[in-house]
Amino acid sequence: MRLPSRILLYLIICFLPAVSIAQTNAAPAFRVVPLGILGGIDESNLSAYMIAPAGSDNYICMDAGTLHAGIEKAVATKTFSVTGEQVLKQYIKGYFISHAHLDHISGLIINSPEDSTKNIYGLKSTLETIKTHYFTWESWANFANEGEEPRLKKYHYKALEPGSEAAVDNTTMQVQAFPLSHSNLTSTAFLVRSNDSYILYLGDTGADEIEKSYNLQKLWEAVAPLVKAKKLKAIMIEVSFPNGQPDKTLFGHLTPKWLMAEMAVLKNLAGSVKGLNLVVTHLKPPVQNIIKIKNQLKADNPLGLNLIYPQQGIAMVF
Repeated sequence: MRLPSRILLYLIICFLPAVSIAQTNAAPAFRVVPLGILGGIDESNLSAYMIAPAGSDNYICMDAGTLHAGIEKAVATKTFSVTGEQVLKQYIKGYFISHAHLDHISGLIINSPEDSTKNIYGLKSTLETIKTHYFTWESWANFANEGEEPRLKKYHYKALEPGSEAAVDNTTMQVQAFPLSHSNLTSTAFLVRSNDSYILYLGDTGADEIEKSYNLQKLWEAVAPLVKAKKLKAIMIEVSFPNGQPDKTLFGHLTPKWLMAEMAVLKNLAGSVKGLNLVVTHLKPPVQNIIKIKNQLKADNPLGLNLIYPQQGIAMVF
């Protein structure tokens, strides 16, 4: 019997290889709910991760490629005990958009008529693209507080200054933004703090050597003291292609080889990254490539990283 491709993809994501468990020797500091975990063409499962301090229902959403389908999956799996409408309108307090490619923002645009008032955070360049290309009356409707008239003012743009920590409205969290190089545009890493604990989410990024950039170097320099002090609970970072993908066609993405090269830089700065939770995001179909990525990471992990593969709708704690 031939399994439908979507079922086969789900099985691959879940079981090849088995998902590592987040290492939480101390009491968990964060709860992360993946609403979408893939790159590529599956519009029901694209990059979006809800993050809240442990024990809180005040979440922020890192990217928003998929919202509704991911929330419904989380409700169905009992990750949330409230309705999907409540999760969207009440639990999500703001969106942090790493860059304005559709696979990182389409869920936000499509769900905007049903959403509640909240902030959209990002670098100025990212917010400008949302303002001029998506929330316009020719493309959709302007649900924001800036841009074309009439402005419906449901969303409020909050530009982040790199290097400056910003408080997140209606939560107890703070976030700092770091620019990343993603081929022809600037993506973003978000360092989230809750009390004295941190979690790092990276949008799409290429390796510094390929991108001719120092953005990742600067990011690793900033977080290395947190790794050394065991305050950084997890890094969420993309691996889009297997190692066979030519460097010239990576288009600002990572492979297992380039991920491990970047982690070696962090290790040299921090002293050790053994046991550090590394959540692998943005794997791109087809399923054969996802299998290759996971097998290549498993076979070449000399630094002893705790590799974690998120599942849509299933909460993780760190």
